[in-house]
Amino acid sequence: MTAEGDDDSTTNPLLRDWSTQPFRLPPFSEIRTSDFEPALEVARKAHLEELQSIANTNKDDDDEEPTFENVIVAYDRAGSLLSRVSSVFSNLCSSMNTQELQAVQTKLSPLLSRHRSAAYTVPGLFDKIDAVYQQTRDASSSNNHKLSPEQIRLIERIHTDFVRQGGAQLSAESQHELAEIKAELATLRTEFLQNVLKDESDYGLAVTLDDLKGCPASLIEAAKQAAIERHNNDNNDDEEKEEKNDNVIEDEYIITLSRSLIEPFLVFCQNRKLRKTAWEAWTKRGELTTNNIPIATKILALRQKQAKLYGYKSFAEYQCVDRMAKTPKNVSTLLEDVWERAKVSANKERKELEDYVKEHGLFDNDDGDDDDKLTIQPWDWRFVAEKVRKAKYDFDESLLKPYLSLESVRSAMFAVSSKLFGLTYTPRPDVETYHPDVDAYEVRNANNRLVAVFLQDNYSRQFKSSGAWMSEYRSQTKNLNKDQDPVEGVPIVSNNNNLAKGSGKTTLLSNDDARTMFHEFGHAHHGMLSDATYGRLASTNVMADFVELPSQLMEHWFSERQVLEEHARHYETGEPVPMELLEKLKAAESFNEGFATIEYTICALLDMALHQVENYDDEHFDLVQFEKDELERLGMPQGIVMRHRPAHFLHLFASEMYAAGYYVYLWAETLDADAYAAFEESGDIFDKETAEKARKFIYAAGNTVAPDELFRRFRGRDPDISFMLKQKGLT
Repeated sequence: MTAEGDDDSTTNPLLRDWSTQPFRLPPFSEIRTSDFEPALEVARKAHLEELQSIANTNKDDDDEEPTFENVIVAYDRAGSLLSRVSSVFSNLCSSMNTQELQAVQTKLSPLLSRHRSAAYTVPGLFDKIDAVYQQTRDASSSNNHKLSPEQIRLIERIHTDFVRQGGAQLSAESQHELAEIKAELATLRTEFLQNVLKDESDYGLAVTLDDLKGCPASLIEAAKQAAIERHNNDNNDDEEKEEKNDNVIEDEYIITLSRSLIEPFLVFCQNRKLRKTAWEAWTKRGELTTNNIPIATKILALRQKQAKLYGYKSFAEYQCVDRMAKTPKNVSTLLEDVWERAKVSANKERKELEDYVKEHGLFDNDDGDDDDKLTIQPWDWRFVAEKVRKAKYDFDESLLKPYLSLESVRSAMFAVSSKLFGLTYTPRPDVETYHPDVDAYEVRNANNRLVAVFLQDNYSRQFKSSGAWMSEYRSQTKNLNKDQDPVEGVPIVSNNNNLAKGSGKTTLLSNDDARTMFHEFGHAHHGMLSDATYGRLASTNVMADFVELPSQLMEHWFSERQVLEEHARHYETGEPVPMELLEKLKAAESFNEGFATIEYTICALLDMALHQVENYDDEHFDLVQFEKDELERLGMPQGIVMRHRPAHFLHLFASEMYAAGYYVYLWAETLDADAYAAFEESGDIFDKETAEKARKFIYAAGNTVAPDELFRRFRGRDPDISFMLKQKGLT
């Protein structure tokens, strides 16, 4: 993708027919940065015209009332061009967000927000939708008896969208204020995201081979590769780049802020001062060269204004109403129960680490007072925990890595998918993608029917957002126009990871990296197995506290011995992972779980606390002090920090879905632990009957049925929290 472009809609690749592309994928090599603005302008205009046409339906015929077909079905189909163009735009803004594209993103974010607001306020449109909705409330309506439960669900969700997202039942003045708030929020979220991206892209801790003493070979290779790529990215001239690459100082290595690189560095680096330097940079993303705190504070204040427009006391209250949790109190009850249990575990773990430090004189050669030499600091925890784990369980995670090559883990993922759901993955190297590192697969079911195109973008690189995520370039639907190619209802699903690329042909994964890949693959199945009639109810368009169930459920299979025995093979010899190593892995499974639970749960607690503030004065509200006070109030254990601090908390401040909603991972963990127990109770983790129920009620149903009812249909009852507590070792 280049910076130059042509705004002629007849030549703009985003607006042209994609029928010559395999599976009608985007023509990535033809798309230029400057194509997006004119294409989105055309697509927005077309969308509004389609919506106005629905609003005008039967306008001059008082005898014919609005119907499900001429209003709801038409609405679900509307905006296909906008969806096509905006999905490419949003995905590339995450995966290939160059400086040129960032400028376009900054300009277009508020415009796209205003378009969404305008789409909800097309004159007469909500009246038609509301008329159909009221028919479903009237048991005597003849139309109501003709509708299926899925169709009634579609009407209800679209009506809810207009009320909650568009403010359809607000006054015209309040609707205008809401639109302005959302446009400003879109701008601020974009700025917040780009600031984090800048800090992550610019930072690099230069270290020597001596500094990496004690680190596994895979980490050393990844740090060398990061140094090479940093040299390459610093110079765009191919000849000069090649010359610089040849002259990279042999003893130069770079630790970036990619989680797959910096976390193992914090685990294995023996130099305490370097660990502290790396840790401080990692926890200050969004504050290194930028300052996201004022932006986050403004976002919080605007969200509170938004909630008050709807008559809610807080944004948390507004968010929870349309989720499984229903109220902030229900969320807090779950979080606080787990928090108090996790504090006990984490404090025991810290005592165990400090005893080890004292017994082995681990920090005796470090500068500082005697107390500092015995106290576990945040940059020490992972390092000492690894030593205690080795001593306690004789388990060295670095010995597992050679058996967790990217190829081995991917093989395991595809095999699990095949055994559970009958899916096969055929590589399509002929399919054009947006980057050479992206792999494309054709996905078919047991009946050889094409169910999806799967794109996998695994490696960390400059201008790519951190973390891991699933997204879609096209969502599943059966609600197509008669002249549409059926392939346009087949989803194009993408998984993005941020693995530290090895300098050779093989990239080795940590246990956490591999689990993350399975997690995102679970989200991918939510998209690939979707079997809804209507796009609004398909795929991941579900309540936020249900959306993590499909992903977290998939993680369980990675931990299964029979999966690892078959697929965890040494990247050089092909030998299977030793049984002894798997036994040690299983024994150490719940080790340090208190730390991990605290690290996550404090983020969810702070999120809910921030979004329950009822009166923000964004000029005087001190977010940094609020964070300190809340951690003190909750009794944050010494030596642990939030997994995501406010200045780089992308879940909260770069999107709205997880705002007052970071709790959803723990909520879904209650569901997934219970759901996986159904497989265990069957006596076969690939039990066909249980897998078919999981496919039908967890992965394929989308939002066609309320989530609590879907779980009951799968499990036969409401969820039981005891499975999650047992899984975490918190019983």
